[in-house]
Amino acid sequence: MERLKQYLPMEPYGEAVLLAVQINFFSCGGTAIGMCLSHKIADGTSLVTFINAWASTCRGVSDQIVQPRFDLAQHFPPKDLSGTSLTPNIGLTSEKIVTKRFIFDKERVAALREAVIGSQLIKTPTRVEAVSAYIWKHFMEVAKGKMIKKKMFGALHAVNLRPRTSPPLSQHAFGNCWTPAIALFTADDNNKHEYEDLAKELGKVIREIDSDYIEQMQNEEYLINLSKLNDLVYVDGEVEVCNFSSWCRFPIYEVNYGWGKPLWVCTTTLPIKNLAILMSTKTGDGIEAWVNMLEDDVDKFDFLG
Repeated sequence: MERLKQYLPMEPYGEAVLLAVQINFFSCGGTAIGMCLSHKIADGTSLVTFINAWASTCRGVSDQIVQPRFDLAQHFPPKDLSGTSLTPNIGLTSEKIVTKRFIFDKERVAALREAVIGSQLIKTPTRVEAVSAYIWKHFMEVAKGKMIKKKMFGALHAVNLRPRTSPPLSQHAFGNCWTPAIALFTADDNNKHEYEDLAKELGKVIREIDSDYIEQMQNEEYLINLSKLNDLVYVDGEVEVCNFSSWCRFPIYEVNYGWGKPLWVCTTTLPIKNLAILMSTKTGDGIEAWVNMLEDDVDKFDFLG
């Protein structure tokens, strides 16, 4: 991971800039582009919109250049967060974090999905739901093994709101347009900590984020409840939470600056505890999981590999 950082223009969270890019040329003739974009102005969907527009511009194909829309504030008016614990630094930690990459190939993903289907709890878990539940299950086991006193175990899965509004928003609507789908289990409810149960609950809370849910997000009550949950997780420390962000549907392997599509696209360490970023493999049928864990817990996650 330290080797990857040298290809970035700066520490990803070290400077207050909105965008920084570093082009790296290798003696073999290869090229690597390292990019840091502030989450204050854009989410992953917007980042990919920007990258693809940039690449199309480089190739001179004006008819393929997407036009970003900057009207999200009309659909989601800014909220006054003063007096709440909801700050830009939510979830950031100063603890020593290690990031490891785990590969879930096509066969392994299919086996995880089949395990859930066979339980008859849900019919068709997505690839992301199956892999996320598997990782969440083992984060919970690590926490239990350390005898950490927590009242609840939680999973926060980032959900893109653009296709879920009524009518759907443009995928090129620029900014932050997502919300966490939140699954919770009490720590003493061991009967519901099985992999199949976690996959079922994750799928349920993700699918609950529909147009009706998004409409309720505009109410003050939603903001109050979100702030209370934030207090439980990050202020009171009563919830051991695992964070997920899926980039699997992002067309990152279609980016072409004029010299061909990328051989590999990856992320680097973010200062967030218990974080898993999921990305499709280049073939599109597997998943790369970039998992953040505490340095002391590294050996406890070897089984994921």
